Amino acid sequence: MSLPSRRVFLQTMAAGAVALPFLSPTAGAEPPHKFPGVLGLEMYTLRHLFDKDLTGTLQMVKDWGFTDVEGGNWYGRSAAGFKTLIAGYGLRMQSVLTGYEKLRDDAAGAIADAKAVGATYLGTAWIPHQGTFTRTHVDQAVADFTKWGKALKAEGLQFHYHVHGYEFQPSADGTLLDTLIKNTPPEVAFQMDVFWVMRGGGNPEKLLTTYPGRFQLMHLKDIAPGTALGDPTGSAPDETSVPLGKGQVSWASLLKIAPGAGVKMFYIEDEHPKAELQVPETLKFLATL
Repeated sequence: MSLPSRRVFLQTMAAGAVALPFLSPTAGAEPPHKFPGVLGLEMYTLRHLFDKDLTGTLQMVKDWGFTDVEGGNWYGRSAAGFKTLIAGYGLRMQSVLTGYEKLRDDAAGAIADAKAVGATYLGTAWIPHQGTFTRTHVDQAVADFTKWGKALKAEGLQFHYHVHGYEFQPSADGTLLDTLIKNTPPEVAFQMDVFWVMRGGGNPEKLLTTYPGRFQLMHLKDIAPGTALGDPTGSAPDETSVPLGKGQVSWASLLKIAPGAGVKMFYIEDEHPKAELQVPETLKFLATL
């Protein structure tokens, strides 16, 4: 990593230092944050830095106070090797995301990797489709998710699907996301990405209360003021990802109901090109709630 990038690291860590007690519990104690479950970082947030300096970026994540990360890229290592690497920074990975095709074509391999890295959740974040997402795509996903959910449960894992915004096309059930949830068994959990739910036109709080227990994971991600909502394309400029509290999401009310609705795993995710400068702001905001 270049020296200017290293300076950014150090400045960012200094900015985030105030948030460390908010994340770091003492051994055996209740976590001091207000989430009755995991509060971690989705590694995709720092993808541009991990590609340049894996160990330096892991050190930054540790210094921010995180003990949990979510990922799926082993950066040239085996899953077991990656578990050992991140353990050296006091990190663990309880949730893994992988490609739909990987689960379809090599479910055994995906399961083996998830278990090797120490995860209990294994999911996917994109249902393959060209153009508009349709009921045909949902029907295929229902069949696959049902199969994967049962297979993972037999291996002691929980399958989940990360909502990405394109599922809010209208259907007889309300939206295609409603159709997907209603036609999959309890073995299929869902991960609410708050940004993409808002972008697609959904209501995060209503989804949690309508489907209690189905959304077991959540990506904490805010959407910039002025960004159009009700756009079910599953796409948006990376720059529209802003620190929590700076966007359109009503975090206080959403996070108040999330645990009671069954959310157990909360992961901060920020897709902005300079996300490393925004994560400390997010941590400071969460500490105020």
